[in-house]
Amino acid sequence: MVNLVAIQQPLIIRLMKMAGVQTHAVEIEPGTVMNFWLPNETIQKPNKKSKTTTTTTTTTTTIPPKPDKPVVLLIHGFAAEGIATWQFQIGALTKKYSVYVPDLLFFGGSISDNPDRSPRFQAECLVKGLRKLGVNKCVVVGFSYGGMVAFKMAELYPDMVRAMVISGSILAMTDSISEQTLKGLGFSSSSELLLPDSVKGLKALLSVASHKKLWFPDRLHKDYLEVMFNNRKERGELLEGLIVSNKDTIIPEFPQRIHLLWGENDQIFKMELAQNMKWQLGENTSVEGISKAGHLVHIERPCVYTRCLKKFLASLPADEPQK
Repeated sequence: MVNLVAIQQPLIIRLMKMAGVQTHAVEIEPGTVMNFWLPNETIQKPNKKSKTTTTTTTTTTTIPPKPDKPVVLLIHGFAAEGIATWQFQIGALTKKYSVYVPDLLFFGGSISDNPDRSPRFQAECLVKGLRKLGVNKCVVVGFSYGGMVAFKMAELYPDMVRAMVISGSILAMTDSISEQTLKGLGFSSSSELLLPDSVKGLKALLSVASHKKLWFPDRLHKDYLEVMFNNRKERGELLEGLIVSNKDTIIPEFPQRIHLLWGENDQIFKMELAQNMKWQLGENTSVEGISKAGHLVHIERPCVYTRCLKKFLASLPADEPQK
């Protein structure tokens, strides 16, 4: 039987190219390849000898041209890859910004034989990939799991990260926050919540992630599970690699401006957590809530979310051209 989600992917690729981005695989190190969606203008047209093309990915042996506009990096969460997460924001940003959308390791086309499953390793691979793509400075927008990767990226590479917009995320998943969050939601483990293996489990995840009830036929839920929840063993290890002990948690001093853009009805990471983070992170941090939206704020209220995001981006000092 045809998978209804899979057959849409060629169309999505064409639509994303029309919106201003297309896919490109970057070898981070031997055994580790990360997929990025890049601005169309940074993709060179290689000659026949240096070009390898598939239905989803173009890989060139030449270095893509550097972006000529301020760079915005959009990092996805745990239940979907990059394009599925940010589909409503990309086209709205590409006119003024060079938009880069990675698929984190074990999502989309990104793979690695490195056993490291930490957010730190994801951040290190992102920065290595961006530098290979000619990016040396960017504003990072991180959602949920992607927000934790964004925080680690900003901590390790302050010269790369100009500013951050974080939605539905925290600095680190401590054992106490993990236990408290799961207990409040009625789940026994992170895997039960974030790695559903049945239509019932996926419906439960969507129920706690959204403010309004989202209805889809069971067939679509089943097809989504098959396409979006692959690499289950590695993703389970990613969830294990997220948990850190309370006693090992240190709040970094971030020099960047940080904007916490939240769904006011987020059940997973409540608005109170965002307010508490603002207090912890200091005067460079601002918080903004969007009403009638849950954890999936960028999907439930895409126009409002994008408007708030663009307003924050416009408030930043002008960026120097990428060197």
